[in-house]
Amino acid sequence: MNKKILTVDDSASMRQMINFTLTAAGYDVTEAVDGMDALTKMNGDPVHMIIADINMPNMDGIELTRKVRSHSGYKFIPIIILTTESQGTLKQEGKAAGATGI
Repeated sequence: MNKKILTVDDSASMRQMINFTLTAAGYDVTEAVDGMDALTKMNGDPVHMIIADINMPNMDGIELTRKVRSHSGYKFIPIIILTTESQGTLKQEGKAAGATGI
């Protein structure tokens, strides 16, 4: 069984690029358009990593990270937040929420 990675981004082109790269590397990829969609798609299923954007409608990547970390089954999976933001405060906030890398 391949490892499952959940990609979360409101940009279809970013989801497509990440999906293409990870699928070519042998991963199973599930896509979500925002944090709320991601939580719905996770729904207790095994996920081995999350790659999320920071700025999204409905629920951003930082709030998604907080919610994932509060769930015992997902507490220790790697969460990578991708962003073009250069603000140090957003990076600190993401780390404080529990992101593995930002």
